[in-house]
Amino acid sequence: MRQGSIGAWKIISPYLCGVGVASVVVSFFLSMYYNVINAWAFWYLFHSFQDPLPWAICPLNSNRTGYEEECEKTSSTQYFWYRQTLNISPSLEASGSVQWEQALCLTLAWLVVYLCILRGTASTGKVVYVTASLPYCVLIIYLIRGLTLHGAVNGLVYMFTPKLEQLLNPKAWISAATQIFFSLGLGFGSLIAFASYNEPSNNCQRHAIIVSLINSTTSIFASIVTFSIYGFKATFNYESCINKVILLLLNAFDLEEGSLTADNLNEMKDYLMATYPQEYAQLAPQIKNCSLEAELDTAVQGTGLAFIVYSEAIKNMEVPQLYSVLYFFMLLMLGIGSMLGNTAAILTPLTDSRAIASRFPKEVISGVVCFVNCIIGLIFTMEAGNYWFDIFNDYAATLSLLLIVLVETIAVCYIYGIRRFEKDLYTMIGRKPNWYWKIMWAFVSPLLIISLFIFYITDYILTGTLQYQAWDATQGQLVTKDYPGYALAVIGLLVASSTMCIPVGALVTFVRKRLKRERVATVA
Repeated sequence: MRQGSIGAWKIISPYLCGVGVASVVVSFFLSMYYNVINAWAFWYLFHSFQDPLPWAICPLNSNRTGYEEECEKTSSTQYFWYRQTLNISPSLEASGSVQWEQALCLTLAWLVVYLCILRGTASTGKVVYVTASLPYCVLIIYLIRGLTLHGAVNGLVYMFTPKLEQLLNPKAWISAATQIFFSLGLGFGSLIAFASYNEPSNNCQRHAIIVSLINSTTSIFASIVTFSIYGFKATFNYESCINKVILLLLNAFDLEEGSLTADNLNEMKDYLMATYPQEYAQLAPQIKNCSLEAELDTAVQGTGLAFIVYSEAIKNMEVPQLYSVLYFFMLLMLGIGSMLGNTAAILTPLTDSRAIASRFPKEVISGVVCFVNCIIGLIFTMEAGNYWFDIFNDYAATLSLLLIVLVETIAVCYIYGIRRFEKDLYTMIGRKPNWYWKIMWAFVSPLLIISLFIFYITDYILTGTLQYQAWDATQGQLVTKDYPGYALAVIGLLVASSTMCIPVGALVTFVRKRLKRERVATVA
C-alpha cells in the first residue's frame, strides 16, 4: 500500500480521510516557518568565517566614539541576534519591511530543500541518511570539547538535579509531549510517507523499538553536550561578574591588589559596608549580585538556545571560528533533515492524487510546494517576523498534534480494530504483538494524550490572555506584552484549520455516501 497519509487513512475508513488531511495541513504549517531556522543557520554560518566573530564584540556607534547604546545595555550575542539578524521591531503591531539578507538566506534554504526532494520521496530517504548521521559526528566533537571546558560540571549537575516544581508544572509535560511528537514525527504524516516505500515483510516492530531508543539516547546525549556548554557559559559569566565587582571595589576604596578575591568577596563587602556606609551606599547600584545558580536558572529554549546561548559560549572558546562553523553546519543538517520529512508528508498525498500526478511531473509539484512555502515564509523575515514565528511555533503544531495523534490511536484500536491490526502485523513480521503493546495502544496512550490535552486546556484557562515576549531596544531586554486581537484570531485559525479537517472530512464522506444512496434509489 504505497499511499500518503490521506490515502492510508481513507483505506482504513473513508470517514478518516480528514485525519490525513489534518496531518498534511500541520506539515504545511510547519514547513512554512521551520525553514526560517535553516535561513538563520545559513546567516550565522556565513558570518562564522570572520575574525573576530561578529557577535563577539559590540559594534561602534555612528560617531565611532563608543559602542552602540543598545548593545551596551544587553550583550554582543543578543545584539547580533535581535538587531543585526532579525532587526526586530518593538512589537507585533509594527510589522516593518522584509529584511533582504534573511529573505536571500530563506530562498537559499528552500533551494537546498528542493534539490534534495527533486527525485521524489524514495530518493529523499537517502539524503536523510546523510543529514541524520553527520550531526552525530559534530556532537561527538562538541561532547569531547564541552566536557573539557571550565565549568562544564556545573551545567551537568544542574541538568541531573531534579526540580519537583517543574515536574508538577503542566507546561513541562506539554512541552515534553510536543518535543517527542516532533522528534519522532508523530502525527505529521512523514512516517506514513516514508514507510509506504518499505517492503511488505519489513519488521516495523523492531524498527519502532530501535528508533525510539535511538531518539531517547540522542536526546540525553545532546542534553549532556548542551548543558556542559551551558555550564561553561554560566560559569564564565559568573566569574566575569565577580571580577568586575572586585575591580570596582578595588578602585573605589583604593584597596591593595590581591586583598579581594572571589572567596572573601562577601565578607569584604560586609566590612566595607560597615566601615564606609556612605561611600558604599553610593556605589551599591553598580555592585551586581553575582550568582552561579542565577546564571544557570536563566535557561532559554528554542531559537534563544540555538542562536544566543551557543554563540555566546562559542565566542569564549579557543579557535571560535572552527566551533562556530561546526555547530551551525550541524544545525543546518538537522534542519534540512526535518524539512525533508515535512515536505515528504505534503508531497506524497499530492503525487498520490491522479488528478495532479497525471498533469504535472514530480519536479513541478515539488517546485510549486517549495515556491509557495518560500513566498509565505517571507512573512517571518520581516521586522516583526520573529513574533509570527513564535506564534506558529507555539500554536500551529501543539494542540493540533495532540488531537491528531489521539484520533489516530483511537481509529486504529477501535475503528479499524486491534485484532485486525494484530493480524496485519503477524502477516508482516511473522508473530503477533504481546499484551504490552496492546495495553499501550488501547488504553495507556489514549489516556496519556487525553491527560495532556486536559493539562493544555487548564493551563490556557489559568493563563488568561495569551502573551508574547517583545524586544525593548531602550532597555536591551525582553518585555511581556499581550497579543493583539488579530493575532489571537490567527492562533485560533491555526488550531482550527487542522483539527476541523477531521470532523469535516467525516461529514463530507457521510454526505457523499448519502447522496450516492439517494441517486441509486432514484434510478432503481
